Amino acid sequence: MIRYKGVNHIALATNDMDATIRFWRDLLGMKLIAGLGKRGNRQYFFELSEGSMIAFFEWPEAAPVPDKDPGRPAKGPIVFDHVCMELADREQFWQLKDRLSAAGVWVTEAIDNGFIHSIFSTDPNGIQIEFCYGVDKLNIRDKFRMKDPSPSSVAKEGAGPFPDKWPDVINPAPEKERKVYPGELSRLFDGEA
Repeated sequence: MIRYKGVNHIALATNDMDATIRFWRDLLGMKLIAGLGKRGNRQYFFELSEGSMIAFFEWPEAAPVPDKDPGRPAKGPIVFDHVCMELADREQFWQLKDRLSAAGVWVTEAIDNGFIHSIFSTDPNGIQIEFCYGVDKLNIRDKFRMKDPSPSSVAKEGAGPFPDKWPDVINPAPEKERKVYPGELSRLFDGEA
């Protein structure tokens, strides 16, 4: 079975890297840790936590997404609703809510979601962001819960995973054919040993 370590980074898009840096680095307090660019295409990384980053591509022709309430149905092309970032504790949560309000940035009231308390806001690119902290009384990961009154037959199968639903690997790539080619981000380490 494949094991995951976590989300290394999520890559989002902006048409204004300076406004994005001001919001994510200076208002939200995330360290800008790397930047790479060439004409018409930059990519910058912000540290969310140890091992997790938020990255932005700057594309001058990109347009912010239309305003939408998180979790509300949408029509037309869409690949993303919101990103939720967990804060270290309750105090950090309230400090961030106050900081967003003081900056004149729209932020919701605090919402009790049972296992987390949340606030929602929007970055300069129209990206919906949820900030939360964990509540000790409930753990969403401790058992499978299905409260959908009409789950699909696939959802009714349970938590899984069920690897037998896909074909087995018959011919894995031999070690000598497992090649890795340099990617664009490797330029960040040019000249380093």
